[in-house]
Amino acid sequence: MPNDLRLALGQHSAAGRKPANQDFHGALVPGQPALSLKGAAIAIADGIGSSAVSHVASETAVKTFLTDYYDTPDTWSVKSAAQRVIAAANSWLYAETRRSRHEPDRGYVTTFSALVLKGRTAHVFHVGDGRICRVAGRSLEQLTEDHRLVLSAAESYLGRALGAGAHVEIDHATLRTEPGDVFVLTTDGVHEHVAPETIAGLIARHAADLDAAAREIVRHAYESGSADNLTAQIVRIEAAPEADPIDLAGRVLDLAPAPLLEPPTTFDGYRVLRTLHASDRSHVYLAEDAETGARVALKLPSTEARDDPAKLRRLVMEEWIARRIDSPHVLTAQPQTRSRSHLYTAMDYVEGITLAQWMRDNPVPDLETVRGLIEQIARGLQAFHRREMVHQDLRPQNVLIDPAGTVRIIDFGSTRIAGVAEIAAEEPVLGTQQYSAPESLAGHPGTPAADIFSLGVIAYQMLTGHLPYGAAAARALTEARARRLRYVPLSASRPGLPVWVDGALRKAVHPNPALRYEALSAFTYDLRHPNPSLAGMRRAALLERNPVLFWKLVSLALAVALVAALASRAA
Repeated sequence: MPNDLRLALGQHSAAGRKPANQDFHGALVPGQPALSLKGAAIAIADGIGSSAVSHVASETAVKTFLTDYYDTPDTWSVKSAAQRVIAAANSWLYAETRRSRHEPDRGYVTTFSALVLKGRTAHVFHVGDGRICRVAGRSLEQLTEDHRLVLSAAESYLGRALGAGAHVEIDHATLRTEPGDVFVLTTDGVHEHVAPETIAGLIARHAADLDAAAREIVRHAYESGSADNLTAQIVRIEAAPEADPIDLAGRVLDLAPAPLLEPPTTFDGYRVLRTLHASDRSHVYLAEDAETGARVALKLPSTEARDDPAKLRRLVMEEWIARRIDSPHVLTAQPQTRSRSHLYTAMDYVEGITLAQWMRDNPVPDLETVRGLIEQIARGLQAFHRREMVHQDLRPQNVLIDPAGTVRIIDFGSTRIAGVAEIAAEEPVLGTQQYSAPESLAGHPGTPAADIFSLGVIAYQMLTGHLPYGAAAARALTEARARRLRYVPLSASRPGLPVWVDGALRKAVHPNPALRYEALSAFTYDLRHPNPSLAGMRRAALLERNPVLFWKLVSLALAVALVAALASRAA
């Protein structure tokens, strides 16, 4: 496609003066949609010369990266996906090294450097003394640091490598790219013997054939006296996508929005039975798949949303997200088995009521029931967070309870996806103000801490029928306003509940995200178990607990002070 990332690649590797080549290299440029979601990957590794099996280590590191990276969730950021894959490779190599510890020449140790090009961003991952550089004019800009400790002119050793320890520190850096940028990956047998200016010159001379350029770079290293293995990789960005949000569902945005329906009717292989919901964002219908008989909820864009590309894109994203989360507490969608004539989504249909309706039916629920429901919602949110997604619009209307009491999170139109956010211009959060964290209202990107805030607000509202900060939280659009928020203790509306439960809720909805729970599991645990640090929290100030009484007492104190002053003057 015209807006896709396009690359030119050149690679060459040789044993040089050594009897065997312990270097390994590779590159993978996938098709769509993986190219947009994961990017193109180039990797190079250099096994240590003192080991008879280091070629296995270098090959394993590169092959593992180029395969397993693309098996990570599409929703993960490049950094999370790559670092987890590299760490897993290091664990395997180190385990093999430990098994061979009685054979000193059988260490599974290698350097490793990788370049991931995604959108208009280059991600650099590095361990060891290989190098990744970018051509800068007539020379090279080194993007990695050599992890080599030099003891003397004749003695040095690797300070960091895969397989050398149980854990490995992985350097990561990002930089903006433009069409025409050229990156060079080399092992030390090359860059220690060929000047950066020479490498840049050879690439410019063989611009039409980067494989020839790589061969020439390796030849120069050999002729300059290199006694090591020799590997060079070159990648040039021919074209790069614009910074527009990508179409996650295979360019279905080219389809016309589905027309509004009048049940009962048939549409695109579905028997449409009745309308479930209608709003200014979408219309939802209960339908039956004519082929399988499965009941689904068809969501079509409303008339107001039909001409808004951002709203259409978010509608399509909902089904894409639902297919990538496997949790009994998140609404799911079946794989798409046939082409569609219009733009809409088809989600699994679940009979039930919203948490908002449940709260109206149960205005004073017992604490144990609230705990159970909150724990189910938390497990659903954990499924989002494990895939580096933040729901961003958790509210009672977006939580469904089926007749068996199972809770499911629905409506993913505001969900932030880390793997998409790093290449697409983020749109303003669409969450509901009463349940949104102050930092989200102030325009900061959504984080798991923001979802924890929303869950805390819901738990508080279930117990009291009110919001923990009243209407003031919806107006906390700046950090200064957020600092002025005053939490209303549970005792103001629901006396008798344990003070440590109030402490857990206070922590969950703290205006400062750094002072909230770091994990949903910690919050749900503290709702059931007294936390000494919360139980010992100071009793809420009178201004927070009873502002009317507070100001009455202030007025009384002022009046007493005034009378005393007048009496003193009269005396």
